[in-house]
Amino acid sequence: MRKKLLLVSSAITFTIILSLIGYIVILYAGDYVIDEKKLVMNSATKLVNEDGELISKLYLENRDLVLIDEIPEHVQNAFIAVEDTRFYQHHGIDVRSILRALYKDIIAGSKVEGGSTITQQLAKNVFLTNDKTWLRKTKEVIISINLEKEYSKSKLLEMYLNRIYFGHGAYGIQSASKLYFNKDANELTVEEGALLAGIPKAPSTYSPISNLEKAKARRDLIINLMANRGYLTPEEAVRFEGKTVQLDIHQQSSNPSLMTYIDMVFDEAKSVYGLSNEELLRGGYTITVPLNREVQDIAYQLFQDPSYFPGTDENAEGSFVLLDNKTGGVLAAIGGRNYVQKGLNRVLVNRQPGSTLKPLAVFGPALDEGKFEPYSMLVDKKLTYGDYEPKNYNNVYKDEITMYDALLESSNAPAVWMLDQLGIDTGKKYLSKSGISIPDSGLSIALGGLEEGISPMDMAKAYRAFASNGNIIQPHVISRIVDRNEKIVGEASLEEKDVFSKQTAWYMTRMLEGVVDVGTARSGNYSGALAGKTGTTNFPAKEGTIKDAWFVGYTPSVVGAVWMGYDRSDVNHYLEHGSSYPTKLMKDILEKSSLPKEVAFTIPTDVTELEPPIRLSDVDDLTAGISFRPLGLFTVSLQWTPSQDERVQYHIYKKADKTDELIATVEGQGEYELENTNIFSLPSFYIVPYNPQTDEEGSASNIVRPDFFSKH
Repeated sequence: MRKKLLLVSSAITFTIILSLIGYIVILYAGDYVIDEKKLVMNSATKLVNEDGELISKLYLENRDLVLIDEIPEHVQNAFIAVEDTRFYQHHGIDVRSILRALYKDIIAGSKVEGGSTITQQLAKNVFLTNDKTWLRKTKEVIISINLEKEYSKSKLLEMYLNRIYFGHGAYGIQSASKLYFNKDANELTVEEGALLAGIPKAPSTYSPISNLEKAKARRDLIINLMANRGYLTPEEAVRFEGKTVQLDIHQQSSNPSLMTYIDMVFDEAKSVYGLSNEELLRGGYTITVPLNREVQDIAYQLFQDPSYFPGTDENAEGSFVLLDNKTGGVLAAIGGRNYVQKGLNRVLVNRQPGSTLKPLAVFGPALDEGKFEPYSMLVDKKLTYGDYEPKNYNNVYKDEITMYDALLESSNAPAVWMLDQLGIDTGKKYLSKSGISIPDSGLSIALGGLEEGISPMDMAKAYRAFASNGNIIQPHVISRIVDRNEKIVGEASLEEKDVFSKQTAWYMTRMLEGVVDVGTARSGNYSGALAGKTGTTNFPAKEGTIKDAWFVGYTPSVVGAVWMGYDRSDVNHYLEHGSSYPTKLMKDILEKSSLPKEVAFTIPTDVTELEPPIRLSDVDDLTAGISFRPLGLFTVSLQWTPSQDERVQYHIYKKADKTDELIATVEGQGEYELENTNIFSLPSFYIVPYNPQTDEEGSASNIVRPDFFSKH
């Protein structure tokens, strides 16, 4: 008997020692197996606007992480009731469940039941595959025990609820709550929590979107389990089971209008903040973007309208970008009419800018260097510069033209002449200050004839100097990035760089307003203040056809560029019309949006206003009479219809045998009197309108000789 007891005692002791050794091995093996980096879950990156409103989500797995404190206790209880009722009692494995599962496996002769705890499910999902083998089960137990050793129950439940899949691309309780009920997890009711708790067992089967009846039946089963476990009273269970399933589906759909912008976010996150595309898709960042969703959608819709694109077929392309003048933030971007994800973003592709470059390379620098004024007279002749002979597009030359009118009419000859006077290096210096670097070194720069071209983004960036007191700012699509722990990763720089003086910027704005009002950019309608410049480049392989068409312009609050053309022009693919089309498209985008439509640009302090141009009109109704006045003897009176512009002056000329004599100048009037006239030698007279802005005379009027019978 004693020997038998000794054997039993030895066996028990051996079993205890073996169990202790096994447990120690499990602990140390667990430390070897667990890679805590795998516990870091992929979570969706959110794009939000400046007001914090969600625009889109970027993800490998659509998951928004939440803390356990943000998940209502009744929701936690629903999952515990159905998945692991002894969750708070065991230490990673539930012996009772394992024995029950083992018994069923032996009876069936194969692995048929898991008996896994929530901790084991977490271990399996994070570290292991889904195969049902004894080795995998052993690893699962090892990892589970060590997870329980390292983390609290609440933390394990938090990780589990954030990781599990709920169907339709939703991972984690927060994304599931948003998907099925369009609310945050902390707002879930008891019956909603029970419905979600029923989905992970078989998401395709128990999804209320796919199978509402099965989803409700499983929800009611879980409500009953909650009552059995003491989480609900029988009365509460009956009440909750009697409720219908109230869904508010909120699926994140792919929006093609956002593709260009999202790709630009990916690119900027990588180039500026060092975040790879994969990191952005899994890191759970919150990215604030300056996107104006309304403008983006309007631009996208108009880009689908073929009537805006005057190509030889339906494949004519285009791009559009709009910046906030104050911050440089990209409000909208369209990389092409049928842009595809990670495709050719034409906002960033260099194109021949044509005459849109004139303000940046010629007119602006000429003003800033103090060599010309807005109403300075430029040579408008067909001249040759070595092998280069620029021509006006209409083959009309006026000998002389003001800078203002040369810009208004987009005349080529005076622009080249002025760059020749200014110096090519000076023009390139200002382009470089604007952020534009070109290898070209010829006078063709004046007309935008470049080797490599300039992108719409760079053109909009450069024109911002005219809209903002001569300063440029780096455009950005990311205003701010914070990580999942609310730590700031980076913010856009709002540092400005000087290009032109404030005075030059204001003069250019006034002149470019004229281009829009009565010049080459008058096509289309916009009810607010707008300044800008058109640009057209010819397709040399076929006479009279267009390769690139542009409009670059700005309001007091935004600056943008539109380009049109083909990715590759050939004899069958070209534009049949020029810059009037991108001009109209830009105006329509602005007009249809709710962006501010300021009625006028605000003149900055400490600048001189630019008067509107004086336009001379011919005088053909000059009359002359003579009258007798006491003490004045005979007085000659000249009269004519004056211009409505009271700034126009009139030179009064008296005819003579050799040289006509300028006898007087009047301003803003239609009459002149000459006293003490010798009636026995009456001369003839004529007048000539005079522009004091340009020191230029107009055409002479009709010639008159006074007599006593003239009536005024």
